[in-house]
Amino acid sequence: MRPGVRDARHADIPAIAAIYGGHVRTGLASFETEPPGEEEMRERFDAVRGKGFPYLVCEIDGQVAGFAYASLYRARPAYRFALEDSIYVHPDFARRGAGRALLEALVRRCEAIGCRQLVAVIGDSANAASIGLHSALGFREAGVLRSIGFKHGRWVDSVLMQRALGDGDTTLPPE
Repeated sequence: MRPGVRDARHADIPAIAAIYGGHVRTGLASFETEPPGEEEMRERFDAVRGKGFPYLVCEIDGQVAGFAYASLYRARPAYRFALEDSIYVHPDFARRGAGRALLEALVRRCEAIGCRQLVAVIGDSANAASIGLHSALGFREAGVLRSIGFKHGRWVDSVLMQRALGDGDTTLPPE
């Protein structure tokens, strides 16, 4: 079945927390070391949605296969047109199009709300799947923070990638 993307709801929080918890426990995409519980994930969800930013889930065969959201890249006012994406897919649904469907929808939604830059902070320079996905959708590498994190007994890089949205920096934003 083809992946379907929709706005996330509170009812999705258990699935979102489970997917994210798995990545925290076993992966390097998140630099958290202890998985947050459902209540913490609900608070994070509400914070993202409360600012008017997109928070999406992808369903495959009636199950939440992954989730994605955009949040401010940095809190200072000069960054107000730049968002950071976060995408997590359940390993059972890897390579079935969930990540691509989520990122494509997220890009469209971020453009629709007037953002001009989307940044990906990808944990682990060996994360070929995420780097490849972002590259395929127009992101370019902006730099690598070498050995910036320490997780699972090793030093981990962060790969920074960036994509212009809409007019990007070719026109001034509305004030």
